Amino acid sequence: MTLKGPDEIIKNQPKNADGMLAQRIKKDWTEGNIFKNLWLISWPMTVTQTLMSLGPTIDMIWVGKLGEVAIAGVGVSGVVVQLAQGAMMGLTAGMRALIARSIGARDNETALRVAQHAVIISAVYAVLMAVVGHFFAEGIISFITTDPEIVAIGTLYMRIEFIGGATITFRMMMDAIMQASGDSVNPMQIAIIFRTFHILLCPFMIFGWWIFPELGVRGAAFTSIIAQSLGVILGLRVLFGAKSRLKLTFKGFKFDFSIIWRIVRVGFPALISGIQRTLNQFILQKFLAPYGAAVMAAHQITQRLEMFLFMPAMSFGMGAGVLVGQNLGAKKPERAEKSAWLAVAVVEIFVIIAAALLVIFSGPVIRLFDSDPTLDAVTRQFIQIAFFGWIFIGFMFVLMNSLQGAGDTLPTMLIQISTTWLITIPFAYILPKYTNFGAVGIRWAITASAIVNGIANVIYFRTGRWKTRRV
Repeated sequence: MTLKGPDEIIKNQPKNADGMLAQRIKKDWTEGNIFKNLWLISWPMTVTQTLMSLGPTIDMIWVGKLGEVAIAGVGVSGVVVQLAQGAMMGLTAGMRALIARSIGARDNETALRVAQHAVIISAVYAVLMAVVGHFFAEGIISFITTDPEIVAIGTLYMRIEFIGGATITFRMMMDAIMQASGDSVNPMQIAIIFRTFHILLCPFMIFGWWIFPELGVRGAAFTSIIAQSLGVILGLRVLFGAKSRLKLTFKGFKFDFSIIWRIVRVGFPALISGIQRTLNQFILQKFLAPYGAAVMAAHQITQRLEMFLFMPAMSFGMGAGVLVGQNLGAKKPERAEKSAWLAVAVVEIFVIIAAALLVIFSGPVIRLFDSDPTLDAVTRQFIQIAFFGWIFIGFMFVLMNSLQGAGDTLPTMLIQISTTWLITIPFAYILPKYTNFGAVGIRWAITASAIVNGIANVIYFRTGRWKTRRV
């Protein structure tokens, strides 16, 4: 099967709105102004990723009306869900690198074959998630906390999310295929539709408004699954239709284990990195549990708020990763490097301003979740400490995604493992136990790890070894 190159497809496009969108989707990202390319590919990803974090945050605001125990229960199980999603994001990193390199090299045939096999990997992973959720949810939550109320709520939420996890898995996979090919517009449009639906439906499912039953925290989980299912349907419509740069088809498909191996070989270190990032939270929840529901809830609120900083950073990082991969495929390593550093500059400017505003206006923001005075005081302190780590987000996430876009995923894995087990976990254990920091020491451990992670990514990226990485 031979697919047309982007130049052939763009040629003679009609000059109307649909034609402009088609030109945008089929654009050759290895030519033209680098900053313009970075902006064009990244801002839709920013909208998409912000909406991804907005849904769970809105859920948490509504769940907060059920009390701090509900916040803690959903937060604890949410960490486990993120752990599973982090592993899937690692596999999609392998797929992203291979597709981006192939598109940059004008090898659309290989890009299509990688996408086909990514669907198979996603299906297998979804089944594993369902099995784990059904049989091990209560044991996993009980490992984090022994509070019976938190365990009951967390188990309920996690079981629903994992059994319905196929929707999340396939949506992540479809977004990755479209974005790696250079299409960040369709994933954005899909996210706007299904996240708007999610936000509107959530309180109806939680509180039993109108014709809906009152489901409590189960309503939040069911809302997520229903909304993600809508996203999958819309994504399939794009990928199997005429609106995708990389039209997905299984006509003449032949299973090729070598492609599966390439995806896993490149993606496995990123998978470990993703697990490590969330494993931090899993273990930290265990350390925080003895301090009570208010401290656990304060940690969850801080984590939700910092997602609004992480998402733009991740988005411009993924945009830079696509440009890095495609430019390396096109034998243009200098353009690849400039793309990454430009993304770092943009993200750092945004993060410093946004983080400062979060610190200044932390009071009104916290009260969106809960007005308890103890929760307010602890969360304010957590946010102030987190600020010093947040200002390294650009170096950490942008360069990490750029390296993954190049297919050089092993260094990012080693950095993640090192910062987790040499900084975060030891200091989160030592500071509360042997000093008077208490739970605040755990937040300082997280901040110290973020600072070292950002510096380590800068040091490795500047070596330039990623430019010669073969995938």
